Amino acid sequence: MQQEKYQFIKQHKFKFPAEKMCKVLKVNRSSYHNWLKCGPSKRWLINERIMFFIKTIFEYSFEGYGASRIREALKKYGYFVSKRKVSKLMNFLGLQVRRFYKFKTLTDSNHTYPLAPNLLNQNFKVERRNQVWVSDITYITTNQG
Repeated sequence: MQQEKYQFIKQHKFKFPAEKMCKVLKVNRSSYHNWLKCGPSKRWLINERIMFFIKTIFEYSFEGYGASRIREALKKYGYFVSKRKVSKLMNFLGLQVRRFYKFKTLTDSNHTYPLAPNLLNQNFKVERRNQVWVSDITYITTNQG
């Protein structure tokens, strides 16, 4: 989006020459100066309004709504935009959905099965090699899950 580049140049023109920034950002100087005279376009202003609502809806949903749900919520405000446009604007704003997963216990500690004796008792210091061997068999699937 050219608008962001133009705004960046405008904000930093006191630190760096505008000509140099136009060259670095690959923007025509004449286009930048024309933008300064005319101001932001109607499309940019509409996008800014939509981005405000997107950010509000996203924060209200505790960062849980994606582009589809935000699109549906925008309809309530009278903005009928595509899912793709919402997605692009979310990317521009740096909004990413945080997934929340329900906690699921993987270990059943309330069982009546016999327990193997703890021979090491957290003493992992050994005097010679191959005196103590340990392993992990949690990756092996069983009938119980």
